[in-house]
Amino acid sequence: MTRTHCRLFSFAGRFSLLTLALMASPFAMADTPFWYGGANIGQSQATIDDARIASGLLANGLTAGPINDIHRDLGFKLYGGYQFNKNFAVEGGYFDLGQFGFNTSTIPLGTLSGNIRLKGVNLDAVGILPITDKFSAFGRLGVTHMQTNDTFVGTGAVNVLNPNPSSRDTNLKVGLGLQYALAPALMLRGEIERYRIDDAVGNKGDVDLVSVGLVYRFGAPTPTPVTRAYTAEPVVLAQAPAPAVAVPVEAALPPPVPLPPPIPLPVKVSFSADSLFDFDNAAVKPAGRLELDKLATDLRGVDFDVINVTGHTDRIGSHAYNQKLSTRRAEAVNTYLVQSGGIPAHKISAKGVNGSDPVTKPGDCLGNKATPALITCLQPDRRVDIDVSGKL
Repeated sequence: MTRTHCRLFSFAGRFSLLTLALMASPFAMADTPFWYGGANIGQSQATIDDARIASGLLANGLTAGPINDIHRDLGFKLYGGYQFNKNFAVEGGYFDLGQFGFNTSTIPLGTLSGNIRLKGVNLDAVGILPITDKFSAFGRLGVTHMQTNDTFVGTGAVNVLNPNPSSRDTNLKVGLGLQYALAPALMLRGEIERYRIDDAVGNKGDVDLVSVGLVYRFGAPTPTPVTRAYTAEPVVLAQAPAPAVAVPVEAALPPPVPLPPPIPLPVKVSFSADSLFDFDNAAVKPAGRLELDKLATDLRGVDFDVINVTGHTDRIGSHAYNQKLSTRRAEAVNTYLVQSGGIPAHKISAKGVNGSDPVTKPGDCLGNKATPALITCLQPDRRVDIDVSGKL
């Protein structure tokens, strides 16, 4: 009976090693880093080298018939990570690429089948490129520690020398993906990854995983109370019951209720940026809209000359990034007050001033590194000021 060697698996690549153009050096910002976790599921695919299988059989005096391949399976991964800033994160997890295999008949009469199972753990560096406030692209480069388990079965003229080879090996992986924020704490992710593998019988190859999944952000920001610099609540006067005596009609009428006094000008209102906007975002969220609606209602009937909206960030991060973020947030408040609050567009203006006008005093918050303690200490500096000036 002829003996057949088991070096039968090889996975040919379908695309070259990707250059991760999205990978960027860490970029400090004025928002809080966070932990996250997620899960993806999708289709894994490998290319089985039928020519190598036929060549191996022929070297042992056997001719292979048609070779039937199983080169697709269900793959999944579970992962967690830490995002340091808007451009960089580190991610690790567990993956299972599924099982692949083949079967064929031989002359002289016999059969041969083989299967390979691939699973392991990984650690990746992830570079992130924000495209809009909610949509971003990302690339990853990482290492895997993979367990490979093979099973070979021969009948008739085929005698398998080692039916259950296995290996553990460390290899590279790369990937590209897109991510969309469904909510402040929930993101939808789709990606394609290439895993370099060792097939346990001396060959190297690649397996691709195309998957979709959900990512949950731990400690997502929640609305914080808005700091207001004035009170303009309606005045409600209690009325005494009318006496039960006959009086002239004119005397029975209650005195008119005086209107609330007009808002004294000038007025300055300061809103916490954390209450108006989500993480690294310039879109006014629902809680912030309620506060801006209240301000617009209070200003109705007030003869003001101009409203100046000024966005502020803290001092963490680069000047260019903070200037852009503070300007976008000021313009978002400006637009909302015009479109939803009825403020005349020619009477309102917006600008961003980076972190050049802090509320905190020098020495209040020590350090320059974006630690959670420093970010919390500098929270009062992240704000939007609205100045209303004019005459009564």
